[in-house]
Amino acid sequence: MATSLQNAPETTGSAARRPTLSERQKVAIVTVSVLAVVTAVAALRAGSSTVLVQALVTGVLTGGIYSLVAMGLTLIYGVLHIINFANGALVALAMYLTFVTVDTMGVHPYTALLVVVPAMGVLGALLQTSLLNPVMRAPIQIQLLVTIGLALAIENVLLLVFGPTPRSVQLPGNVGVSILGATVELSRIYAFVGALVLVAILSLVLQRTAIGTSIRAVAANPEGARLVGINTKSIYSVTFALGAMAAGAAGVLVAPFTTIEPTSGAIFNLTAFVVVVLGGMGNIPGALVGGLVVGLTEQLAGLILPDESPLLAVFVVFLIVLFIRPKGVFGRAS
Repeated sequence: MATSLQNAPETTGSAARRPTLSERQKVAIVTVSVLAVVTAVAALRAGSSTVLVQALVTGVLTGGIYSLVAMGLTLIYGVLHIINFANGALVALAMYLTFVTVDTMGVHPYTALLVVVPAMGVLGALLQTSLLNPVMRAPIQIQLLVTIGLALAIENVLLLVFGPTPRSVQLPGNVGVSILGATVELSRIYAFVGALVLVAILSLVLQRTAIGTSIRAVAANPEGARLVGINTKSIYSVTFALGAMAAGAAGVLVAPFTTIEPTSGAIFNLTAFVVVVLGGMGNIPGALVGGLVVGLTEQLAGLILPDESPLLAVFVVFLIVLFIRPKGVFGRAS
């Protein structure tokens, strides 16, 4: 935080103290400034205020989903210190579970949250207990291979069960509505609002509940938490379950406007890693801000470089941050 102003009178030979900005405030100012410049360039390239507003609104709505996907990724890393490359595959699995629930039970797509999220939580706990817990103290390359292998296994099981034919989930009444002159489908608005609500719930769980206190204790000092009686193995399972539930919720929310394929989660996986790097590994609030920044960058880049993939700008940002600030734009030093 910024230091407070000093109101002491000036004295001879000493300069009056001036308020200084913290490192995070400086980073926030630079980030907002860069986004403002990029927005101005995009406005010139777009040649239309309607097109620019469409990109901004879409970027914000998409960023909310990215934040939710990245939330589970950064939570797992913050506590287990494992980079979960299976996060995107879990999102794809949740999409297929949503499709099956809607297709077999005939319920509203968002009602599937009541089925898919708990199921993903149970699956996450089982995966952590059976696959990840034995390699918790193994070298990082072993952990990475386990999560990559898990991702490939999930994708291939989905391919075996559902085949390569793309699937979709229809949302009743999914019409376009006007927001500040931009036209947006209701499904994207619902997904954005749902993502913000779920992020808020996850934050409250971590900050206001006993299990959340235990999770934060294990993240800060596993050995100290063990000495005061916290079952770290159980906390690891609960944390991975929460991360899987976040991925499951993201899968349900994006299913109505995303083509469902076994590899559908791959793009969310790549983007989530960029979000986590921007927000700082293990930084929950940073994941929310990072998701919004990535969503806006992706859409504005589409206006500035219409002939290139919007992901090009996202990965350029990713590399720049890795070189200049490896701990993340909003992250803290280790």
